[in-house]
Amino acid sequence: MLFFSLSTWVLALILFAITLLATGLGLVAGRKVQHRSDDLREPFGVMQATLLGFMGLILAFGLSLAVGRYEDRRAAIVAESNAIGTTYLRAQTLAEPVRTQSLTLLKSFTDTSIRLTQTVPSSPEANRVLADSTQIEAQLWRLAGQALDAAPIDTAPRLYVDSLNQTFDAQSTRAYGLGNRVPDEVLLLEVVGAALALGLLALHLATIGQGVFTVVLAAVLVTLILLVTFDLDRPTRGFIQVPADPLINLRISMDAPPAASAPSGG
Repeated sequence: MLFFSLSTWVLALILFAITLLATGLGLVAGRKVQHRSDDLREPFGVMQATLLGFMGLILAFGLSLAVGRYEDRRAAIVAESNAIGTTYLRAQTLAEPVRTQSLTLLKSFTDTSIRLTQTVPSSPEANRVLADSTQIEAQLWRLAGQALDAAPIDTAPRLYVDSLNQTFDAQSTRAYGLGNRVPDEVLLLEVVGAALALGLLALHLATIGQGVFTVVLAAVLVTLILLVTFDLDRPTRGFIQVPADPLINLRISMDAPPAASAPSGG
Protein backbone atom coordinates (compact mmCIF):
# COMPACT_ATOMS: atom_id res chain seq x y z
CA MET A 1 0.00 0.00 0.00
CA LEU A 2 3.07 2.28 0.22
CA PHE A 3 2.88 3.30 -3.44
CA PHE A 4 -0.68 2.22 -4.30
CA SER A 5 -2.24 4.89 -2.07
CA LEU A 6 -0.64 7.70 -4.10
CA SER A 7 -2.31 9.29 -7.09
CA THR A 8 -0.74 8.55 -10.46
CA TRP A 9 0.55 12.09 -11.00
CA VAL A 10 2.04 12.30 -7.51
CA LEU A 11 3.69 8.93 -8.02
CA ALA A 12 5.15 10.06 -11.36
CA LEU A 13 6.56 13.22 -9.81
CA ILE A 14 8.12 11.27 -6.94
CA LEU A 15 9.78 8.78 -9.29
CA PHE A 16 11.13 11.52 -11.54
CA ALA A 17 12.40 13.45 -8.53
CA ILE A 18 14.20 10.42 -7.05
CA THR A 19 15.93 9.37 -10.25
CA LEU A 20 16.87 12.91 -11.31
CA LEU A 21 18.14 13.69 -7.80
CA ALA A 22 20.32 10.57 -7.80
CA THR A 23 21.61 11.48 -11.25
CA GLY A 24 22.34 15.05 -10.20
CA LEU A 25 24.21 13.95 -7.08
CA GLY A 26 26.28 11.59 -9.18
CA LEU A 27 27.18 14.35 -11.63
CA VAL A 28 28.17 16.75 -8.85
CA ALA A 29 30.29 14.13 -7.10
CA GLY A 30 31.92 13.12 -10.37
CA ARG A 31 32.97 16.65 -11.20
CA LYS A 32 34.52 17.05 -7.74
CA VAL A 33 36.80 14.05 -8.25
CA GLN A 34 37.36 14.62 -11.96
CA HIS A 35 41.01 15.50 -11.30
CA ARG A 36 41.54 11.89 -10.17
CA SER A 37 39.87 10.36 -13.20
CA ASP A 38 42.87 8.19 -14.09
CA ASP A 39 42.83 6.49 -10.68
CA LEU A 40 39.05 6.16 -10.34
CA ARG A 41 38.07 5.28 -13.90
CA GLU A 42 38.53 1.53 -13.55
CA PRO A 43 36.88 0.95 -10.11
CA PHE A 44 33.98 3.24 -10.97
CA GLY A 45 33.56 1.47 -14.31
CA VAL A 46 33.37 -1.94 -12.61
CA MET A 47 30.84 -0.76 -10.03
CA GLN A 48 28.80 0.99 -12.70
CA ALA A 49 28.60 -2.11 -14.88
CA THR A 50 27.66 -4.27 -11.89
CA LEU A 51 24.90 -1.95 -10.68
CA LEU A 52 23.52 -1.38 -14.18
CA GLY A 53 23.24 -5.13 -14.66
CA PHE A 54 21.52 -5.44 -11.28
CA MET A 55 19.16 -2.60 -12.13
CA GLY A 56 18.24 -4.18 -15.45
CA LEU A 57 17.50 -7.49 -13.76
CA ILE A 58 15.33 -5.91 -11.07
CA LEU A 59 13.42 -3.73 -13.55
CA ALA A 60 12.73 -6.73 -15.78
CA PHE A 61 11.60 -8.80 -12.80
CA GLY A 62 9.24 -6.12 -11.52
CA LEU A 63 7.83 -5.40 -14.96
CA SER A 64 7.17 -9.11 -15.59
CA LEU A 65 5.29 -9.37 -12.28
CA ALA A 66 3.15 -6.34 -13.11
CA VAL A 67 2.41 -7.50 -16.67
CA GLY A 68 1.47 -10.97 -15.44
CA ARG A 69 -1.00 -9.56 -12.94
CA TYR A 70 -2.44 -7.20 -15.56
CA GLU A 71 -3.04 -10.06 -17.98
CA ASP A 72 -4.62 -12.14 -15.20
CA ARG A 73 -7.05 -9.31 -14.47
CA ARG A 74 -7.98 -8.99 -18.14
CA ALA A 75 -8.61 -12.73 -18.33
CA ALA A 76 -10.64 -12.65 -15.10
CA ILE A 77 -13.01 -9.99 -16.39
CA VAL A 78 -13.61 -11.99 -19.58
CA ALA A 79 -14.19 -15.16 -17.56
CA GLU A 80 -16.69 -13.41 -15.31
CA SER A 81 -18.51 -11.91 -18.28
CA ASN A 82 -18.80 -15.34 -19.91
CA ALA A 83 -20.01 -16.90 -16.68
CA ILE A 84 -22.71 -14.26 -16.17
CA GLY A 85 -23.77 -14.53 -19.82
CA THR A 86 -24.17 -18.30 -19.56
CA THR A 87 -26.13 -17.96 -16.32
CA TYR A 88 -28.40 -15.33 -17.85
CA LEU A 89 -29.19 -17.58 -20.79
CA ARG A 90 -29.91 -20.57 -18.56
CA ALA A 91 -32.10 -18.44 -16.29
CA GLN A 92 -34.40 -17.89 -19.25
CA THR A 93 -35.26 -21.61 -19.21
CA LEU A 94 -36.56 -21.51 -15.63
CA ALA A 95 -40.24 -21.52 -14.77
CA GLU A 96 -42.01 -18.37 -13.65
CA PRO A 97 -41.94 -16.47 -11.35
CA VAL A 98 -38.34 -17.48 -10.59
CA ARG A 99 -37.36 -16.80 -14.18
CA THR A 100 -38.26 -13.10 -14.27
CA GLN A 101 -36.96 -12.43 -10.76
CA SER A 102 -33.65 -14.13 -11.51
CA LEU A 103 -33.18 -12.27 -14.80
CA THR A 104 -33.74 -8.95 -13.02
CA LEU A 105 -31.29 -9.83 -10.27
CA LEU A 106 -28.67 -10.97 -12.77
CA LYS A 107 -28.84 -7.54 -14.39
CA SER A 108 -28.24 -5.95 -11.00
CA PHE A 109 -25.40 -8.38 -10.35
CA THR A 110 -23.78 -7.35 -13.64
CA ASP A 111 -24.15 -3.71 -12.64
CA THR A 112 -22.22 -4.38 -9.43
CA SER A 113 -19.49 -6.11 -11.44
CA ILE A 114 -19.16 -3.04 -13.65
CA ARG A 115 -19.08 -0.78 -10.59
CA LEU A 116 -16.30 -2.93 -9.16
CA THR A 117 -14.10 -2.12 -12.17
CA GLN A 118 -14.49 1.59 -11.38
CA THR A 119 -13.48 1.49 -7.71
CA VAL A 120 -10.12 1.40 -5.97
CA PRO A 121 -9.50 -2.08 -4.49
CA SER A 122 -9.97 -2.29 -0.70
CA SER A 123 -11.49 1.20 -0.59
CA PRO A 124 -14.77 1.86 1.28
CA GLU A 125 -16.56 2.20 -2.05
CA ALA A 126 -15.23 -1.16 -3.26
CA ASN A 127 -16.33 -2.78 0.00
CA ARG A 128 -19.83 -1.36 -0.46
CA VAL A 129 -19.99 -2.75 -3.98
CA LEU A 130 -18.95 -6.20 -2.76
CA ALA A 131 -21.53 -6.01 0.04
CA ASP A 132 -24.25 -5.19 -2.51
CA SER A 133 -23.07 -8.08 -4.67
CA THR A 134 -23.23 -10.45 -1.69
CA GLN A 135 -26.84 -9.48 -1.04
CA ILE A 136 -27.76 -10.10 -4.67
CA GLU A 137 -25.99 -13.47 -4.57
CA ALA A 138 -28.07 -14.51 -1.56
CA GLN A 139 -31.30 -13.60 -3.37
CA LEU A 140 -30.25 -15.41 -6.53
CA TRP A 141 -29.28 -18.53 -4.59
CA ARG A 142 -32.59 -18.52 -2.72
CA LEU A 143 -34.47 -18.34 -6.01
CA ALA A 144 -32.31 -21.13 -7.43
CA GLY A 145 -33.27 -23.28 -4.45
CA GLN A 146 -36.94 -22.59 -5.16
CA ALA A 147 -36.47 -23.62 -8.78
CA LEU A 148 -34.90 -26.92 -7.69
CA ASP A 149 -37.67 -27.57 -5.17
CA ALA A 150 -40.34 -26.97 -7.81
CA ALA A 151 -38.70 -29.26 -10.38
CA PRO A 152 -36.13 -31.50 -8.64
CA ILE A 153 -35.63 -33.84 -11.60
CA ASP A 154 -35.62 -31.27 -14.41
CA THR A 155 -32.35 -30.50 -16.18
CA ALA A 156 -32.79 -26.72 -16.54
CA PRO A 157 -32.68 -25.82 -12.82
CA ARG A 158 -29.63 -28.03 -12.25
CA LEU A 159 -27.72 -26.49 -15.13
CA TYR A 160 -28.70 -23.03 -13.91
CA VAL A 161 -27.49 -23.71 -10.37
CA ASP A 162 -24.15 -24.97 -11.70
CA SER A 163 -23.55 -21.87 -13.84
CA LEU A 164 -24.75 -19.58 -11.04
CA ASN A 165 -22.15 -21.05 -8.71
CA GLN A 166 -19.47 -20.52 -11.37
CA THR A 167 -20.60 -16.90 -11.70
CA PHE A 168 -20.17 -16.26 -8.00
CA ASP A 169 -16.73 -17.88 -8.08
CA ALA A 170 -15.70 -15.82 -11.12
CA GLN A 171 -16.51 -12.53 -9.42
CA SER A 172 -14.70 -13.59 -6.23
CA THR A 173 -11.64 -14.50 -8.28
CA ARG A 174 -11.65 -11.15 -10.05
CA ALA A 175 -12.15 -9.20 -6.81
CA TYR A 176 -9.18 -11.01 -5.29
CA GLY A 177 -7.08 -10.36 -8.39
CA LEU A 178 -7.70 -6.61 -8.15
CA GLY A 179 -6.00 -6.61 -4.76
CA ASN A 180 -3.20 -8.99 -5.76
CA ARG A 181 -0.50 -6.41 -6.36
CA VAL A 182 3.27 -6.53 -6.70
CA PRO A 183 4.73 -6.45 -3.16
CA ASP A 184 5.89 -3.03 -1.97
CA GLU A 185 9.28 -4.52 -1.14
CA VAL A 186 9.87 -5.40 -4.80
CA LEU A 187 8.81 -1.95 -5.98
CA LEU A 188 10.96 -0.24 -3.35
CA LEU A 189 13.94 -2.36 -4.38
CA GLU A 190 13.40 -1.27 -7.97
CA VAL A 191 13.36 2.41 -7.05
CA VAL A 192 16.41 2.22 -4.77
CA GLY A 193 18.36 0.04 -7.21
CA ALA A 194 17.57 2.34 -10.13
CA ALA A 195 18.58 5.43 -8.15
CA LEU A 196 21.91 3.89 -7.07
CA ALA A 197 22.72 2.64 -10.56
CA LEU A 198 21.90 5.98 -12.19
CA GLY A 199 23.87 7.88 -9.55
CA LEU A 200 26.94 5.74 -10.09
CA LEU A 201 26.58 5.96 -13.87
CA ALA A 202 26.45 9.76 -13.61
CA LEU A 203 29.45 9.71 -11.27
CA HIS A 204 31.50 7.61 -13.67
CA LEU A 205 30.64 9.68 -16.74
CA ALA A 206 31.22 12.99 -14.94
CA THR A 207 34.58 11.71 -13.70
CA ILE A 208 35.78 11.18 -17.24
CA GLY A 209 34.17 14.43 -18.38
CA GLN A 210 31.50 13.21 -20.79
CA GLY A 211 28.03 11.74 -21.18
CA VAL A 212 25.92 14.24 -19.20
CA PHE A 213 23.12 14.19 -21.78
CA THR A 214 23.31 10.41 -21.98
CA VAL A 215 22.88 9.86 -18.25
CA VAL A 216 19.97 12.31 -18.05
CA LEU A 217 18.28 10.50 -20.92
CA ALA A 218 18.91 7.19 -19.15
CA ALA A 219 17.30 8.60 -15.99
CA VAL A 220 14.19 9.62 -17.93
CA LEU A 221 13.90 6.21 -19.62
CA VAL A 222 14.36 4.32 -16.34
CA THR A 223 11.73 6.52 -14.69
CA LEU A 224 9.28 5.76 -17.48
CA ILE A 225 9.91 2.02 -17.04
CA LEU A 226 9.27 2.36 -13.31
CA LEU A 227 6.10 4.36 -13.94
CA VAL A 228 4.76 1.74 -16.37
CA THR A 229 5.52 -1.02 -13.86
CA PHE A 230 3.66 0.83 -11.11
CA ASP A 231 0.80 1.79 -13.42
CA LEU A 232 0.17 -1.77 -14.60
CA ASP A 233 -0.39 -2.66 -10.95
CA ARG A 234 -3.10 0.01 -10.51
CA PRO A 235 -5.94 -1.58 -12.51
CA THR A 236 -8.69 0.96 -11.77
CA ARG A 237 -6.87 4.27 -11.29
CA GLY A 238 -3.77 4.53 -13.47
CA PHE A 239 -3.16 5.37 -17.11
CA ILE A 240 -3.19 1.65 -18.03
CA GLN A 241 -6.52 0.26 -16.83
CA VAL A 242 -8.21 -3.09 -17.26
CA PRO A 243 -11.06 -2.49 -19.73
CA ALA A 244 -14.57 -3.37 -18.58
CA ASP A 245 -15.87 -3.71 -22.16
CA PRO A 246 -16.87 -7.41 -21.85
CA LEU A 247 -19.14 -6.67 -18.88
CA ILE A 248 -20.49 -3.45 -20.38
CA ASN A 249 -21.36 -5.16 -23.67
CA LEU A 250 -22.99 -8.01 -21.78
CA ARG A 251 -25.11 -5.60 -19.76
CA ILE A 252 -26.25 -3.84 -22.94
CA SER A 253 -27.29 -7.18 -24.44
CA MET A 254 -29.42 -7.87 -21.34
CA ASP A 255 -31.69 -4.96 -22.22
CA ALA A 256 -32.92 -6.87 -25.27
CA PRO A 257 -35.91 -9.21 -24.88
CA PRO A 258 -34.88 -12.68 -23.60
CA ALA A 259 -34.03 -15.10 -26.38
CA ALA A 260 -36.00 -17.95 -24.77
CA SER A 261 -39.50 -17.80 -23.39
CA ALA A 262 -40.57 -19.34 -20.12
CA PRO A 263 -41.37 -23.08 -20.11
CA SER A 264 -44.98 -23.73 -21.06
CA GLY A 265 -45.57 -25.60 -17.84
CA GLY A 266 -44.34 -22.65 -15.70
